[in-house]
Amino acid sequence: MSIITISRGSYSRGKEVAEKLAQALGYECLSRDILLEASERFNIPEIRLIRAIHDAPSILQRFTYGKEQYVAYIRAALLRHVQKDNVVYHGLAGHFLLQSIPHVLKVRIIAGLEDRVAEEMKRENISADEARRILLKDDEERRKWSLKIYGTDTWDPSLYDLLINVKCIKVAEAVDIIKCAVKGSCFQTTPEGQRLVDEMSLAARIEAALVKEIPSVKVEVKNGEIFINLRGALREDKELMSRIKRLAANIAGIDVKVHCHMRP
Repeated sequence: MSIITISRGSYSRGKEVAEKLAQALGYECLSRDILLEASERFNIPEIRLIRAIHDAPSILQRFTYGKEQYVAYIRAALLRHVQKDNVVYHGLAGHFLLQSIPHVLKVRIIAGLEDRVAEEMKRENISADEARRILLKDDEERRKWSLKIYGTDTWDPSLYDLLINVKCIKVAEAVDIIKCAVKGSCFQTTPEGQRLVDEMSLAARIEAALVKEIPSVKVEVKNGEIFINLRGALREDKELMSRIKRLAANIAGIDVKVHCHMRP
């Protein structure tokens, strides 16, 4: 029982690898489903979520926390699914959103630029120059996004457990390599690992409920207690604190201790 994330650039056959891997393992395969669920649950147009997790932040968004809000919605939806385990996720930013879960096998699929250009030309019926321009822009936007939101380059190999170049390795062979890797003991779900995922999912749901009103909010759940950290130019407001604690307790659905800490 494991969780696998497949990171890939456009037209690098990562989607095909993910779908065939999920079929071979009997796992749930997720990608755009997460965006659709987050869009419906939080009443946000899907296109905004796509842009939030893909395009590099604009100058204005760096001050308004727009992208951070939408990323919180997507993360809450994704964590709800991975709580069930046995998932292959090949959507955007899985290697970031699930980074601290120990039993996640993080895979990066790479392909040669000219192979990707040829694939995009065929699918989109465009010239080689146009296809190359689009792909390079797409790669750079994703890189800028990861640097802005997480301070890490999405091309950094240390983010991944396994990198597979499909220039020579066929899709079926890539699937076999990942199937072999995921059998490792470090990628098997343990009770401690499952508890961590459950705590992260609860924290993400609380954060998603608060982030629109308080964009800088950060939530952690540890050993059954909820820790809510607020940053920014908010006044110490006892009524606000009480409302936040009630909301967090209602989402948790249990008699839980909630700690609120406000920092200027």
